[in-house]
Amino acid sequence: MNLDDTIVAIATPPGRGGVGVVRIAGSEARQIALPLLRLKCDLEPGRAIVGELIEPGNTQVGTVQRIDEVVVTYFAKPHSYTTDDIIEISAHGSPVVLHHVVELALAGGARLAEPGEFTMRAFLNGRIDLTQAEAVRDLIDSQTLYQAKVAAQQLEGALSRRLQPIKQDLVKLIATLEAGVDFAEDDVSVLPADQILQRIADVRLPLEQLASTFAYGKLVHEGLTLAIVGRPNVGKSSLFNCLVERERAIVTATPGTTRDLVSETVAIGGIPVKLVDTAGIRRARDEAESIGIRKSHEALADADLVLVVIDAAQPNVPEDAELLNQVAGRPAIVVENKCDLVRNRVGAGIRTSAITGAGIPELRQEILRHVGGEAGAEAEAGFLTNLRHQNLVHDSLAGLAAATSAVGDRIPHEMLLLDLYNALRPLDEITGATTSDDILNLIFSTFCIGK
Repeated sequence: MNLDDTIVAIATPPGRGGVGVVRIAGSEARQIALPLLRLKCDLEPGRAIVGELIEPGNTQVGTVQRIDEVVVTYFAKPHSYTTDDIIEISAHGSPVVLHHVVELALAGGARLAEPGEFTMRAFLNGRIDLTQAEAVRDLIDSQTLYQAKVAAQQLEGALSRRLQPIKQDLVKLIATLEAGVDFAEDDVSVLPADQILQRIADVRLPLEQLASTFAYGKLVHEGLTLAIVGRPNVGKSSLFNCLVERERAIVTATPGTTRDLVSETVAIGGIPVKLVDTAGIRRARDEAESIGIRKSHEALADADLVLVVIDAAQPNVPEDAELLNQVAGRPAIVVENKCDLVRNRVGAGIRTSAITGAGIPELRQEILRHVGGEAGAEAEAGFLTNLRHQNLVHDSLAGLAAATSAVGDRIPHEMLLLDLYNALRPLDEITGATTSDDILNLIFSTFCIGK
């Protein structure tokens, strides 16, 4: 990948639309774009200009073939996304027109951009760090508004800002010990063991707090799966439809209607929750039902959260007790459905009626309590949503643990410094200060072309 090349790509999603954008970035962006355009005034940085897309070649009046009316925006270096000169041509969203613009740019000397190359250039040119580059991908892939808000926080550098003071404290400790080792003959004081341990602890504590945010951050990033299980005809599919807010699953009075898994993803507290409606669990009466029940058990085992539905209008039966025992020790919510048919029963679960809607708001709140929701980001910004970041934080904590042991064992400071550098290096890899090309290529290869 040559950063001196001028690159071009369609920056809008595949398909037809009202508007499509072709992006050209590099030192020759203006020279390549201008022969394709007939503008009403000269290009100015940061200003959108109305013009025409034309076939390059003969520019005599009356001989130029117009292809489309376009809006052209020029971003002059270094005040652009990649810090290069960038020309964005906004045409009508016809795939034929957009691909033709790309072909004309390629004929003019541009190169087709690799996936994520615009964002990689922004990173390599110091416009953003690696956490912000990864946040661009998360923002594009977000399924809920809350995910987009979290990605926007990361794009603004929330995680980098949280890591910065931790790295600074660690670098100061390393510098102090290095000075003591390198200039011992100049009577530079070396920290006593108790002070070294305290300063390591000052670095370790906020890093452990950051590591603990991954459990919530993973839910924000990936969402969770909620399986709705219970005996036949307890109202699982009706509750499923209430949570989805449309008639997604078939509901009849005949027990065993649901034979296969039915799933739908909804946003609860801003987090994507995949709801899975399952077949009623009982002794199977035919082969099809047997397969459905087996899938129900598999969905129950794979779910992050389980909704156990019980018929409030019927007495407790052994099948309910077996199901409750099966989910014991796991995140689960007990729902007593059909509460509109009985008034005086008092149970341990949330009482709902899929017919009247009673208890559905309370059920949503209980799911939200298990999920977390938007309160998590309001409490703190810059939490971990990325497994790569989590692994690197754990690597850094391992280095600090080794350094703590080294101090206790009175290991020479030259060796102690190796452990401290092992703690610093993973933090640099999070932001991209010391990231290998292989890791960079892996990260940016998951981007779409044109971003």
